Amino acid sequence: MIKKLGKVRTRIIKKTAKELLAAYPNMFTTNFEENKKVVNQLLEVYGKKLRNRIAGYISNLKKIEEKRKAGLIASTSAPAPD
Repeated sequence: MIKKLGKVRTRIIKKTAKELLAAYPNMFTTNFEENKKVVNQLLEVYGKKLRNRIAGYISNLKKIEEKRKAGLIASTSAPAPD
């Protein structure tokens, strides 16, 4: 069985994205372009690359959330059997 490798994201990107989602859950969508604008409004980001990484991670988290609501994936991720 081939295991998929996850995307590498630094701790600051994950922490910031999760904090923003917890504080403003209704402001973000699965649309990356909209999330870029919202992140720009809420944070004073020191670079375009960092802003884009945060917005992209938020988009990914929102997509996962939608799939969980639709019942396509389990709410807790269990390790795949070998």
